[in-house]
Formats: sequence, C-alpha cells, structure tokens
Amino acid sequence: MKHSKIGSLMVDDVVSVIPQTSFKEVAKLLAVHRISGLPVVDTDDKVLGVISESDLILRQAGAAPAAEPARRAQPAWRPPPTGVDETEDGPGTKARAMIARELMSHPAITVHAGDTIAVAARTMAQHHVERLPVVDTEGRLAGIVTRRDLLQVFLRPDADIRREIVDEILEQTLWLSPDAVQAHVIDGVVTLDGQLGRFSDIQVVVRLTQEVDGVVSVVDKLTYRCDDSGSRPVRQTPPAVVDDARHSRMHVERSP
Repeated sequence: MKHSKIGSLMVDDVVSVIPQTSFKEVAKLLAVHRISGLPVVDTDDKVLGVISESDLILRQAGAAPAAEPARRAQPAWRPPPTGVDETEDGPGTKARAMIARELMSHPAITVHAGDTIAVAARTMAQHHVERLPVVDTEGRLAGIVTRRDLLQVFLRPDADIRREIVDEILEQTLWLSPDAVQAHVIDGVVTLDGQLGRFSDIQVVVRLTQEVDGVVSVVDKLTYRCDDSGSRPVRQTPPAVVDDARHSRMHVERSP
C-alpha cells in the first residue's frame, strides 16, 4: 500500500531562528507569520530545538529579570560539541529566558520526509507536541509538519478510500475474489462484510484496512469457516441442567 508520506504534507518554507535570536524577535516572527511555533537551528541548519507559544507564555508569566551590570554580561553562546545545548531546561529557565536558546524545548522531536503520516501522528501523541520539524538524514531542517497538516488526510474522499481497500488490500495483497468481502465507506468509517476461510484472515484484513490513509474506524462484520487461532475454545452446546428436586416432585405427583 502507498501510504501518504510526511514529505507530501510538510511545509518546506520554514520560519526558523538561531539560538541567539532575541525573545522579542521570536515573538514578532510568530505574530507576523501567524504560526504557533518554530524550530531553532545552528549555523549548519541542524535542528537544535523548538519554540512554541507556550514557551513564550512561560517567559511572560515569570518575573522579568533585573538588568545586570555590563561587567556581568554573559559571553556569546557557542554550541557544545554534541550539537545539543546542555543548559537546564524547565519552567524556571524559560521564565528568565531572553534568547531563543533559553526559550526552546530540546532536544527537538523530529521526523523524516519518508515517514508515514501514521508515524508522525503517533510521535505527536507520544510527546504531546503540535508540530514536528522534518529533517534529512544528517539532521538538517527540510520542512515542518503540524497537527493541522496531518488532519488533511481525513479529507480524503470515501470513494478513494474504498478503491484502495478493494484494489490494493483485498485483490492485490490478499488475492481475494471480488465477492468474498464487501467494503462500504461512509465518512471515513469502513464496514467490512463477507466470509473468509480462516479466522486469522479477518485479523489481517482489519489491520490493513485500519492503516489506509483517511480511515476513521473499521466495523468488522466478517465471518470465517475455519478457526486457525489455536487459542479460541470450540463452542459446545452446554448440557441441559436438570432440577433434581423439581424432577422428583413431578415423579411423585405422577405416581399412582
């Protein structure tokens, strides 16, 4: 199956900043470009971290740092050999942040252009982030993808979803006859109906259908002729339960 890749959804014209970019400039970029976050890159365009609106809110919620004498000014920041800033990261640090290096969350959670939409969605959910920088094999910024971008896949027409299920899953992958399984798609919800040879076949069909881009859920109405799971007990009709006391009373009543 040809799942949509991140490269087909990502924005490749990315607004980014360097670690020394001031707090005010970061806020200005977010406002001007109407975005809610941006990556921080080094001089080699490698992604060091990500700044979101919530990071700026933490800064504004904290007490403004007092002006320091010129003799105590900090030297210009230099990336450590590992390429990752080792400065303490947390609400306290962000509340005193003056530049992008202090604002950003790091290390950055990233994906690659060749990753599927499902991979990006799971990554966002696992790390509770709303955007993911897209990087190349060397970690350089190639684009960015947001939750809104990923949601575009659910705008896929039902007819396209059904066509992929029938052509690529049922016929080309599983070699099923056209009348073995019927697939109906309404608003992204797929209903599978029909009979397969084995119980394990049902699990495969349902799993592959769930992975199709644009599928919201799968309603499984499939049946099978042979249970090959080896762990499902064979259903037997339970023996009739006889009420001995009632049976004895009936026997006595019918005795002459």
